[in-house]
Amino acid sequence: MARAACAHDPAALAARIADHARRLGFDAVGFTPARLDDGTRARLAAFVENGFAGSMGWMAQRMEQRGDPRGLWPEVRSVIALGVSYTPDGDPLATTRVPDAGNISVYARNRDYHDVVKGMLKHLAQFVVNEGRRQGSDTEVKVFVDTAPVMEKPLARDAGLGWQGKHTSLVSRQHGSWLFLGEVYTTLDLPQSAPSGGGCGTCTRCLVACPTDAFPAPGVMDARRCLSYLTIENRGPIPHALRPAMGNRIYGCDDCLAACPWNRFAQATRHMKLAARDDLRAPALRELAALDDGGFRRRFSGSPIKRIGRERFVRNVAVAIGNSGQPALRPAAMALCSDPDPVVAEAARWAVARLPR
Repeated sequence: MARAACAHDPAALAARIADHARRLGFDAVGFTPARLDDGTRARLAAFVENGFAGSMGWMAQRMEQRGDPRGLWPEVRSVIALGVSYTPDGDPLATTRVPDAGNISVYARNRDYHDVVKGMLKHLAQFVVNEGRRQGSDTEVKVFVDTAPVMEKPLARDAGLGWQGKHTSLVSRQHGSWLFLGEVYTTLDLPQSAPSGGGCGTCTRCLVACPTDAFPAPGVMDARRCLSYLTIENRGPIPHALRPAMGNRIYGCDDCLAACPWNRFAQATRHMKLAARDDLRAPALRELAALDDGGFRRRFSGSPIKRIGRERFVRNVAVAIGNSGQPALRPAAMALCSDPDPVVAEAARWAVARLPR
């Protein structure tokens, strides 16, 4: 059937959607046609072809859908790109200077953002459907948060939420590098938002800040050297050559994000479910090393950390202990040398060998 919404005022409809999104708690909202340019698809292909995706085979498996929203859903006409700020209330790298504590990435210090953002997206999607139907359009929607083959950062860029920085993440004039992204795909025709303005200029702070030199060029990441990939996605041993640079980062890494000067404009998140829990700001490595599977699940219930499982997490903790230089942590590492998981046990032996007696 003809899309009656187009016969009305698409700009007014987009304004109503944006207003409702902000009332739901979204900090950024924009609109873009459901397409990506050839340059974006070429960069995705190069990332996979160069092996920069590491063991993330799913990146290659659904390339067509990832590179074109219509490949995922042929009926989609517009993408509503949403952002939720998770700006920390203090120095995000403060814990990296506490050798007997573990540093957890800012985004994982409370509730799993997938659940938080998806719930908000579902409410917005229902509003979009109702608005479309009120104008006589048989509107359909789909919502996505990170887990589907969706190029979130380029779509957010095209929707005017910001630009992709040299660290490859989205940068916002208002929220810096601290935005969770989500999308509503819809069959409505909505006008594209204006570009956000701003840019990186000659700044290379994010590239210089990377502990493992994971950026072979500005805007290009080799995930195989990225501590976020190594501590979360990578199931095997962390490469020995990169372990010292890991420091006490036990889940993810914020160094390139934290270095961005645009962060000075960002205000601490207003979403309590995304604000750091006190017990995850600087958790003691000794306590984390002693977690069995049940203790791990209880401690990280509702957290994104839970999804990597106890073995990967304790592997990371063992490496952090080895980097701590703290003789008092030696017994914690020794206790893991006989862990049933061989990757954990190897990391623990490495840690014991590095710690002073």
